[in-house]
Parts: sequence; C-alpha cells; structure tokens
Amino acid sequence: MRDFLPAEKARREHALGVIRRSFAAHGFDEIETPVVEDIERLHSGLGGDNEKLSFSILKRGLDADDLAGAIESGDLLTLSDLGLRFDLTVPLARFYASHRAELPPVFRSIQIAPVWRAERPQKGRYRQFVQCDIDIIGEPSQLAEVELITATAAALDALGLTDCTIRINDRRILNGLLEYCGFAETRWPQVLISIDKLDKIGADGVVAELAEGGADAAAVLGGILADLEPHLAQGGVELTVEAITAILPEGMDTDAVADLEALAHALDTLPPGVSLRFDPTLVRGMGYYTGTIFEIAHPGSGSSVGGGGRYDGMIGRFLGTDVPAAGFSIGFERVVDLIELPDDAEQESVVLVYDPAVPLDRLVAIKSELVASGSRVRLDRRAKNLKAVLDRAAAAGFRSFAFVNADTADAAALERKPLG
Repeated sequence: MRDFLPAEKARREHALGVIRRSFAAHGFDEIETPVVEDIERLHSGLGGDNEKLSFSILKRGLDADDLAGAIESGDLLTLSDLGLRFDLTVPLARFYASHRAELPPVFRSIQIAPVWRAERPQKGRYRQFVQCDIDIIGEPSQLAEVELITATAAALDALGLTDCTIRINDRRILNGLLEYCGFAETRWPQVLISIDKLDKIGADGVVAELAEGGADAAAVLGGILADLEPHLAQGGVELTVEAITAILPEGMDTDAVADLEALAHALDTLPPGVSLRFDPTLVRGMGYYTGTIFEIAHPGSGSSVGGGGRYDGMIGRFLGTDVPAAGFSIGFERVVDLIELPDDAEQESVVLVYDPAVPLDRLVAIKSELVASGSRVRLDRRAKNLKAVLDRAAAAGFRSFAFVNADTADAAALERKPLG
C-alpha cells in the first residue's frame, strides 16, 4: 500500500480521467459499491486463487473462547463476517442482484476503485491497487464482447499506449483440451490454475505440478504445450478458423472456434496500436469465466495490463436466475507506469513568490483574479533559498512563477517566468 506525492498523483488522475471519458463515450455508466462484502460471498468459489488473498474483517465482540474454537476446528473464517473486496466483479454481481428492477435490461457499468489482496508486494503487484472495470450485464450475444474490447482499446489509444496485444481464448476450448488430455472433470479447476502459471514456471513446471494427480494426462498436455511454444513466442496466432484449428487437437468445440473468428471480424476497426491474437493457453485465474476470455499484453510490462471475459453463471448465484454477463478490467497500476503526463494535461499554473510586506488583502485579490481566469495558483513566501522554493514548485507540476512585492498592484502587473 503506497503513498503518492503530488506529481505522481497528478499523473494518476490524468490517466483515470482519460479512461473514464473513454468508457463513458462508449455508453457505460459509473457506479460505486462498498469496499467490504459478506465473507461468504467473497469465498463462494468464484474468485479462484484470489479468494486465498482476501483480507477478512473480524466480527465484533469476539472473545478468547471464540478464537480457540476456530483454531481447534481449523475454520478461521468463522471469526469473520465481512472482508475487503479482492476484485470489482463479485461486488457488481451483488449490486445487480440488489438493483435489477432499477436498471435497464442491458446494463453497461463502469467501476473505477481500489481493491485489496494479501499479495507479496513487488513492482506492479500491490496489496491495495486500482482496477478500472467495464461490464455488460444482460447481453447474451457477442455484441457484449465487441463493445467491451472496443471501449478498452479506445482507452488504451487515448492513453497513448501502442503495441498492445489483446490475447483471446475461450473456456470451451480450454475445457476441450483438458478432456482431450484425459483429465477428470473434477480436476479441471486445479489444472487451469496450473496452466495459468505457464509464463512463470514453463511447460515442464506445469507438467510436474499436474503429474501427481495423473501423469498420463499431464504428459499429453506437456506435448501440446511443447507444440504450441513457437506460436506463443510470437504472441499467438491469427483469429481465423484455419489458423486456430491448425494448432489444436482434433475435436475441439467448433462453435467456440467459429465465434472467435466472428469476434475478430467484428473488431477489424480497432486502433492501429491494438492487435488481436488467439492464445489457447490463456486461462484467466478467476473461477467464474464461462466463455470468451481476453488479456492485454504490452512489451513494456512483464505481466498482463488488463483482462476479462464472459461470466454468465455468476449473477445467478445471487439472483437465482441466470443472466448473461461479460467484463473487461484495465490493470491501472501497470498501465499508469507505461504512460507519461502530456504537457497540455495540466491547466495553466503559477506560483506567486511574495514578499512579507505585501498587504494580505492585495495578495488574496491577485490570487483570486488568477484563479477566476482559470489558473492554478499557489502562494509561497520569498525565502533566501529561492531555488529550493522554485524546485518544489516545479516538482509539484507548476509551470511558471511570478514575484509579488509591495509595488504589485494587480495580476496584470505580474511578470511570469517559466519553471524548469
């Protein structure tokens, strides 16, 4: 969990503003949900490995006997009734179930907010971080995926990011691969978690991790991964039926393959800095995905900078009735490290370096005049070490400075000088 100095905070707010405007331009509406959710909802099996990283909040009024009983039973979750959200999708599902009658049949939402995970902190991975999510609930067709990818690509383009690759897969294809390899269906969730580590532990590591529960199936998977390695090194393959079927075993879900080609065809007008590729090893760690899944890769980041997919089964957990849903999330902490604040992103700004002899009413009047004209204005008392004053102002993002002395009558009399 980090503090941000003014210059970094300005860069973050600029990026958040660009993302918000891009999403809103594509017809999405912003909502807000609480930072805490019921512990049972957060541990319902939908969050994959991230459930293990959630922060739990102890119940009020616990005593030593409660703690001892929980330790003895091995169920420490009985000590908690709430927890900090580890993503924004589980809260959205609860939000929709609670407010469905007040929302349109197809609801397009924006959520931009912090989430918390008990990570081992490292660059690009923090215990508190911001996610920028868009979701579409109620649209069963590929229009949802098309709108999500189009809006996200537009945001990346507006941020000035180029060379972005959106890798795409389908959970139906993944399930077909696992069935082909011979894994029992009960093991599929764990197998997918292992495959999701492919970029970290390699094909041999995945096979070794899975061999304990079925060496033959793991060996077949290892052979497939070895055959795919040249294609993965190139970022995947084209999203066409011919290219996809050429690298997959026979018998894969033909509808899923055709849907991927149709999706690529509908997205042929993406910005030039964003490309689409098929990656049959893409998993997305969350347990709630049911169909198309996607992830953003960028050469400047060692990890994905965003991802999402279709999760048609989640809303029904809370509502009792299945509702189609899909979402896309930009990993803000990784994206913001890849961009620079443009020179024109800040309003006109000036530091007024004033002499103590300037009457207070005149100083305030000059500042108010500049603020009314649209400038950002800071007052700094003139000191012997003027360079330190100006360096601090420049670091805070101010562009110019001006001296205010006893003879300065108004803002028009100021002589502005550039900072830096």
